[in-house]
Amino acid sequence: MSNTLEVKLLGKEYRVACEPAEREPLLAAVAFLDGKLKDIGDKSSTGARGNGERLAIMAALNLAHELLALKNTPTEVAAALESESIQRRINSIEAKLDESLAQHEQLF
Repeated sequence: MSNTLEVKLLGKEYRVACEPAEREPLLAAVAFLDGKLKDIGDKSSTGARGNGERLAIMAALNLAHELLALKNTPTEVAAALESESIQRRINSIEAKLDESLAQHEQLF
């Protein structure tokens, strides 16, 4: 079995190295990138659609910006985990306070 895959971006075919296990994720990435490239070309007022290099640079810049924004922003899962951790700490402190108050009340 060959470890290459033919993909198409903006109607142009490319052959890329690809392990069989990575075929589906790579095809998903190709579809995503092709959509981004077409989107940028459609929105460009400078006629970038005909300039593949400019489209590639703009797509790379947009994707890098999105990636950095995701890295710098806690995800909902991370935020939920942090909330759960904080809630557990609050519950633990409340339990210790209740225990201390109960012991204090027994002294008087």
